[in-house]
Formats: sequence, C-alpha cells, structure tokens
Amino acid sequence: MKIWVLRHGEAEPYGSRPDSERALTERGRKEVLHSAAKLMGKPLTAIYASPYLRAQQTAQIVREVLGFTPDLRTVEWLTPDNRPQAVAEQLATADNVLLVSHNPLVSNLLGYLQHGHVQAPETVHTATLAELEGEWPMAGLMKLNSLKHPKH
Repeated sequence: MKIWVLRHGEAEPYGSRPDSERALTERGRKEVLHSAAKLMGKPLTAIYASPYLRAQQTAQIVREVLGFTPDLRTVEWLTPDNRPQAVAEQLATADNVLLVSHNPLVSNLLGYLQHGHVQAPETVHTATLAELEGEWPMAGLMKLNSLKHPKH
C-alpha cells in the first residue's frame, strides 16, 4: 500500500477572511505544479482533499496536471487540526491515494504513521510531497519513502 500526502501550496496571509477561505498565491500555484509533476506515472486511485479553499485548489491543480478523471473526494477529516489517528482510521481500505491537507495535520500524520506517535512530526513546507508505504496505514507501520520539497 502506498499513500502520498501533499501539503497545500503557499496561501494568502491571514487577514479578514476566515482561514478556510484563504486562496493559493501565485507562488503557491507554482509550488503545487512542481510537486504535481513528481506524481506523474504514480498509480493513484483517489484524491482526498480538505474542504478548505487552498487544499481544494491544490488538489484541482494536481488533478489537471495528471489528467486524473475521477472526482476529488472532499473530506472533513483532512482539516488542519484533525487527529492523525482519525485520518489513519479513514485509510483502512485505501491504496494508492493522495491526501491533500494542511499543517499541523500533515507533519503529525507523517510522524504517526512512521513512529506510532506524534512526538516526532516531520518538517514539511508548503507543497511538500511525502510518499509512505506499508502493509497497513496504522501507527508505526508505514515507511517514509520520500519527502520532496518544492523549489522556492
């Protein structure tokens, strides 16, 4: 089983809009294009994305770059402050999926799936792409194959 996890690209700064409505910046779009290229040829079966605007935009860019025809799956369990344990539970039957989400969830999820706890989160930047592999998406049972940061 493989799981790819992508943090959204750079977003507009916090301001008068709610966090969930922050859009990607031009730089963020370029970051996502760079990361999406690394997914070319990967056997993705589904793309799951947070309902937040910047994650939706990120997932849509990836979908377009890859020519991925299935619909995006928008899920509440990929919002920034969700628990990695809750995400792992949702992935019980997933294989070859891309998750598009936010920090702190991305960092904590990567640490949780590798080490079985969230005390050793991975450092990720905007549009960082991680590839995990293992028998089951459970605490401490997955191996981090790669962690790719876009060029800034």
